This record gives sequence, C-alpha cells and structure tokens, in this order.
Amino acid sequence: MAVWWWLVDSLAVFVGLIVLLVVCLLVRRRLLARLGRGTFDMSTNRRDGAGPKGWALGVAVYRGSRLEWYRTFSLSWRPRYQFTRTSLEIEGRRDPGGAEVFAVHAGHVIVPCESATGVRQLALHPRALTGLLAWIESSPPGQSVNNVL
Repeated sequence: MAVWWWLVDSLAVFVGLIVLLVVCLLVRRRLLARLGRGTFDMSTNRRDGAGPKGWALGVAVYRGSRLEWYRTFSLSWRPRYQFTRTSLEIEGRRDPGGAEVFAVHAGHVIVPCESATGVRQLALHPRALTGLLAWIESSPPGQSVNNVL
C-alpha cells in the first residue's frame, strides 16, 4: 500500500472519532434534559468582576434541594458543582458588558453570588433566574433560607 492510503485512512479514522465525540456530547445533553425535572442553560465563573475570562458553559438541573451543574463540553455524568439552598446567596444582577457578551449565552444576565463551591458568578436567562430565586426562597418547612440579597 502506498503511504498516501495510510494518510487517507488515518484522516478518515480521525474524522470518525470527532463525529462520535460530538454525537456523545449531544446524547449526554439530551439525557440530562430528560432526567431532570428542571433543566436550563447556565454558565459559571469563579472570578469576580466583569470580563470574558473564566466563564464555562453548562447545564443546570434541579434535584430536590440541590442544583447540579454539568459542563457542556464534558462526557462526565457527575456534576461539576452542586449548589444547595442553604449555601447559595444571590447578590443582585447585571447585564454582560464588553467582551463578556461573547463568553455567555445570548440574552443571559449575570448574577453575582456566594456559594460553598467557590463559584462567584452565574449567567442565566432572566426566566431561569426567576425560577432559581423561587427555588431558593421556597425551602421546606423548618429551614429558614432567605439568601436573596
């Protein structure tokens, strides 16, 4: 066999692996959306202040008294962050500015927060923010949770 046939075969295998990876990411996203009661797009950032650095796109899923966050571009079935009602404090909201507009999903607002996970900012759609605030404030009886500042 000629050397160029090996190159063509190697390229075909490489393209096939890339397509398989993309299909796996799409299937994972669909299964996460179906398994959770409430699933929405949410980006996280462990840095303070405005700026495009540090943002990671992901999907958040409500699971009882936890909010689980999964990275979009990961094959892991474990959540990267788990927020509980008692450990998540919302501190206002702002619109993305400058290059930050390109780092988060279109139409999302940025919410500065405090949490045990070290996440300092969340970016989510205003309707999802309304749901998140309602989830935080609607704790079960006996738990005094009011972390919306």
